[in-house]
Amino acid sequence: MARAGAARGAGGLDLSRLPRAARDRRDRAPTTNATRTGRPARFPFLKTIDDFNFLYQSTVRLSLLGSALSADFTTEGHCLIFNGKPGRGKTHLAIAIAYRAIQHGFDALFVTAAELIDDLSAAFRAGRFATALAPYTHPSVLVVDEVGYLTCGTDAANVLFHVVNDRHRKKRAMIFTTNKPLNQWGGVLHDEDLAHAIVDRVLERGRFLTLDGPSMRTKHLGLDDPTAPEASAQPARIPDRQVIRISGIDAPEFPEPTVRDEDVALDLPPP
Repeated sequence: MARAGAARGAGGLDLSRLPRAARDRRDRAPTTNATRTGRPARFPFLKTIDDFNFLYQSTVRLSLLGSALSADFTTEGHCLIFNGKPGRGKTHLAIAIAYRAIQHGFDALFVTAAELIDDLSAAFRAGRFATALAPYTHPSVLVVDEVGYLTCGTDAANVLFHVVNDRHRKKRAMIFTTNKPLNQWGGVLHDEDLAHAIVDRVLERGRFLTLDGPSMRTKHLGLDDPTAPEASAQPARIPDRQVIRISGIDAPEFPEPTVRDEDVALDLPPP
């Protein structure tokens, strides 16, 4: 009876009756939101490296990410910063690498920069900062998404530094996504010195990768291709000092000036 029970999986499925290949596929079946430690990774969606289309990238190739997909990325505490405009696949790659770490047996946590900063800032004011900090410093891989997308509070650099510094000392992997150059993180986090210290620690064992190409969300519209008809149909930039018609009333053929020429020449106020 014990052997019969051991041969049954979740739901009472008799695994001994499954072909070996089917049992192997079942064992490798992905879980979308839970690590092998049982703690939730909190991915907003599941993406794998196989889902990413590198054909649109001129700077990032699969071979360039090979080390990030190995177990060494996690065990050696490496880091990545993915930079680029919206829709280029920064979050996709960050989740794919974190998910690969889960497949290697590690745990991971996904959080947006705004969520992390808001959570820790509130905890600091409530006097429970150390308790709130632990969930961000313990996972083997931490993904901090969208640095620079939303306005942060004035203590943003302070609370983020605690996370980065603790993980850096313990050699725990970190992945950041951002639409801002690194020299603008000081403005985003409201502290140039702490922002520099954060970036310095992340890149000591990390790399800064920029994703280019079109937005994967609007690629079908051709907005990033100036030769595409959809792009040419977009409103062009209005040159400075050009009269813009903003109503159904036609502008006069010879509009009267609001400042007389002699007033400009003499630097006098208009009458």
